[in-house]
Amino acid sequence: MACPPTIYHDLDFGRLGRGELVNLFLKDAGLDFKHVLYPFDNAWPETSEKLRQSGLTRTGQLPALEYGGSVITQHIPILRYLSRDLGAYDGNTNWEKYLVDAVADIYIDWRSQWVANLKEVTEPYKKDYAPKYYDLLAQYYSDVDGPYLLGDTVTYADFAVYQSIDNDTRTGTIPATLPPALTKLVEAFEARPNISAYIELHRHAKA
Repeated sequence: MACPPTIYHDLDFGRLGRGELVNLFLKDAGLDFKHVLYPFDNAWPETSEKLRQSGLTRTGQLPALEYGGSVITQHIPILRYLSRDLGAYDGNTNWEKYLVDAVADIYIDWRSQWVANLKEVTEPYKKDYAPKYYDLLAQYYSDVDGPYLLGDTVTYADFAVYQSIDNDTRTGTIPATLPPALTKLVEAFEARPNISAYIELHRHAKA
């Protein structure tokens, strides 16, 4: 019996969308998938309702991934599911899995603040929250030689941290100087074979 095709449904937000994080993960893992993009325009509420009624997303929100005969939603849970299904990107020991989940949760907290400042950036976010967020992450990344959270092995949390750096850079809210441990992460991440060409192609594209 043939395996059902992998279909990734996402809003067309460019590299600022949370779905871009899953897109990068799928590319890095070498998974063959169809990418379906939906415009975020005046018709989106109607489209969202149709997607909800079809069973693709219970909340009416994207991203959603059709994978192995199941539908998976919410971008971080999608990454966790894929990591565990692939037996990679998640750490090997219970302690490593804890670290990966902990950093991913820090990213989730960051994203809620970043989204709240997307239309109009506040000084408290740019001058206080964002620098503290990256300083906190640097504490985790400085515990190992790097470049990734667990050393030489990339995890789904590294994708999330990279995405936050990329998003803050595009919205002009990145601190003037990133901690060295995070600079090392960015360099290693952008050199990964399956995603380096994609990142270079879109580096200067409008978000």
